[in-house]
Amino acid sequence: MYDHFALERSDRIATLTLNRPEKRNPINEEMLAEFETLLGEIRDDAGVRALVITGAGPSFCAGADLSVFRDVADPVERRRLFAEARARRIRVIARTFSMLEHLEQPTIAAVNGPAVGGGWGLALACDFHLAVPGARYWFPEVDLGVPLSLGSSARLFGMVGTARAKRIILTCSRHDAQELYDWGTIHRIVEPDALLDAAHELARELLAKSPRAVTAAKLTVNTLSAVAAREASQFDASLFLHRGEGPVA
Repeated sequence: MYDHFALERSDRIATLTLNRPEKRNPINEEMLAEFETLLGEIRDDAGVRALVITGAGPSFCAGADLSVFRDVADPVERRRLFAEARARRIRVIARTFSMLEHLEQPTIAAVNGPAVGGGWGLALACDFHLAVPGARYWFPEVDLGVPLSLGSSARLFGMVGTARAKRIILTCSRHDAQELYDWGTIHRIVEPDALLDAAHELARELLAKSPRAVTAAKLTVNTLSAVAAREASQFDASLFLHRGEGPVA
């Protein structure tokens, strides 16, 4: 029994639901600890061959739990406290999302509403991404006085490229599901009452294939994506050096 999630297993598919609907499923330290434990349980369960992740209520995930800062009126102080809290959990977030990204089982984000900050980062760490028409996405980190995590930045860059990634991250701009579908980061837009059925249908399609081949193909694509991102970063650096410029301190 878990406090922040609901887990169901059926026909070799695990469905993991973020289950704090009264607060829009925000992420806190306790939720991260449970998530890491659950991912380990799913990873080691030979009877689970696909994972679907969704949210309870009208939101997928509201990102970091900011309720503890609600009574802090001064915006500068609020940003300082948020930065301190984020520094405590950043390694756990990175480890947990990396664990999700590298699960042997294919993973499907069924985004049923707003996916903000870490909520969008969670969806980016999944192999497939389905969303309802009303889903909205944004990264508010810069407005809160902190940079977006390296993992989410790299995954976003790999999907949308440098220019769009900078626009999304630096301006904290908001985007709807249709726009992200047009950019190729969402695989399918589905009406709310059909979202989970569509996610399970995709999972069953993957179950019909060789699990060893699916896992190997996923590893190959993840590796190639990481290599491409690293090479792109090195190429950008070499351009600065070729022009006689150094990195900005």
